[in-house]
Amino acid sequence: MNKAFTRESEAEEEDSAEPASSLPKGTPNYMTPAGHARLFAELDQLLRTERPKVVETVAWAASNGDRSENGDYIYGKRRLREIDRRIRFLTKRLEIAKVVDPALQAGNDQVFFGATVTVGDETGQLHTYRIVGVDETDPSQGHISWISPLARALLKSREGDTVRFHSPAGIRQITVETVQYLPDAAQPLAGSG
Repeated sequence: MNKAFTRESEAEEEDSAEPASSLPKGTPNYMTPAGHARLFAELDQLLRTERPKVVETVAWAASNGDRSENGDYIYGKRRLREIDRRIRFLTKRLEIAKVVDPALQAGNDQVFFGATVTVGDETGQLHTYRIVGVDETDPSQGHISWISPLARALLKSREGDTVRFHSPAGIRQITVETVQYLPDAAQPLAGSG
């Protein structure tokens, strides 16, 4: 296979696999202190531990001679591209990060970024959500992105307010029961409230 063709196809693969930004253009990447720390720790682990190990494996595999059928070399180079892509992504996200500590909002009864909100739906069931950054979302824990339709509907509402929002099931109406600003370690489990 022609090396020029190989490099071109690898470059196309790398560009097409770049994670799509789910942030509106020009918007800061709001995140909690814990979310920022997690992204920074991942970046640090990739730079200090994982990447050097893969580089060492690729260098060893390259020293074995023929690279065209050398699995360690081929897969090592592929893994190195994946790591470098993730490093670029994390670096960009952290550069535009705006860390917002929910604990500083204590006593506020209005919903803003970092709020833990308990809502009641049309059936009377209570659901608890925490409004977090796009890189921190975890629906199983009730962590929803601040740009999600539900979070956008909740923003600036207060306890007792009824809000409407568009969900995949259609227009829904919920009532804000409680608004809290808890430190990261004190977050309730999903569905509690």
